[in-house]
Amino acid sequence: MAQAILTKKENCRVCKGRDLKKFLSLGSMPLANAFLSPKNLKHKEPAFPLEVYLCSRCSLAQLVDVVSPKVLFKDYVYVSSTSESFVAHFRSFAQEAWKRFDLRPGSLIVDVGSNDGILLKPFKELGANVLGVEPAANIAKIANNNGIDTIPAFFSKELAKRIAKTRGRAAVVTATNVFAHVDDLDGFVGSMQELLSEEGVFIFEVPYLGDMIRKNLFDTIYHEHLSYFSVKPLTFLFKRLGMEIVDIQTVASHGGSLRVFVKMLGGSRASRDSVESYLQKEKESKLHSFATMKDFARRIAKNKKGLLDMLRDLKSQGKKIAGYGAPAKGNTLLNYFGIDYRILEYIIDDSPWKQGLFTPGTHIPVAAPSRLGQDKPDYLLILAWNFAEPIMKKLASFQAEGGKFIIPVPEPQIVSSHA
Repeated sequence: MAQAILTKKENCRVCKGRDLKKFLSLGSMPLANAFLSPKNLKHKEPAFPLEVYLCSRCSLAQLVDVVSPKVLFKDYVYVSSTSESFVAHFRSFAQEAWKRFDLRPGSLIVDVGSNDGILLKPFKELGANVLGVEPAANIAKIANNNGIDTIPAFFSKELAKRIAKTRGRAAVVTATNVFAHVDDLDGFVGSMQELLSEEGVFIFEVPYLGDMIRKNLFDTIYHEHLSYFSVKPLTFLFKRLGMEIVDIQTVASHGGSLRVFVKMLGGSRASRDSVESYLQKEKESKLHSFATMKDFARRIAKNKKGLLDMLRDLKSQGKKIAGYGAPAKGNTLLNYFGIDYRILEYIIDDSPWKQGLFTPGTHIPVAAPSRLGQDKPDYLLILAWNFAEPIMKKLASFQAEGGKFIIPVPEPQIVSSHA
């Protein structure tokens, strides 16, 4: 099964260069969102290589082992709106874009990879004409039921042409945490050009390689994330394909992301100096050097040893440890570190989509928050570390009763009270 759904690239997906050098191998792993039902626990799980390469020409960090998107997204269990932090993040995003680009009631906003409509909902409330494109049919159905018009399909040139013909061209096309999932970047950008109006703006968010390296956020590496972007390869890509980055902002989501604004070449919107500023910083920090990447790999190995030593020591003292949050990134960490149900007794997650299932590879049961009241652990390993502060705040009573938190990255630390 694994062979039929896995392809291996031989050239860079940004510049088409063939000089790709591997700097990190996390071994073979099951898919990060392939949670298991109890009846599937006995079945052998397919596992795929998880290795990261650096392009010597344009400096894109990327996976070359590509799992079919039809396998990755056919039965998706990630629903954005279960996170209050993301709801607030996307509301702010919509309000800022509305003001900055002089959008008006009736302006067409298309969100690619729109999930349950988390970004389109605030745009719709502002008066926009909204349309989502979401490949996971189960999630698209939720969006449609919630009044967010959503097409259950992968984004393609044919679909972009159809939308432009039936709905008109878009003032803004968005793609948040989608661009890194795309193997055929040329096709994706070409589809965008079919859909955007002449003065339209493509806005996307991607986790930033600079933050991943600096903060040791290796667990954001999983099969869905094919590219680990920095500004240098992004400028290369859009210039080659006839578009231009006009601005880049830093946003806090996923441990540090870029929000990138792109216009059609010839569009009148002025460019800001943020692009040059980022390029300069990347050069000064030697972000794209192979030595920097190998140092990152060494720090991951150190992180692994530190966390395992800590957890084993606590277990030897008879301490009970559970997890909090079952994000995809958590499954990279659990599988690479070899942390299974013998170390973590269960994981609490707020999403009813994951409750009652088991983590891929490590087979840790995922439970509802009510489990904490019935079965109080001594420690909670926060796998959704990007929400550590709100989680600790929400669980103040857990701390008040002597419970402690473990935050795994950038290096393991025990926290007994939050600021």
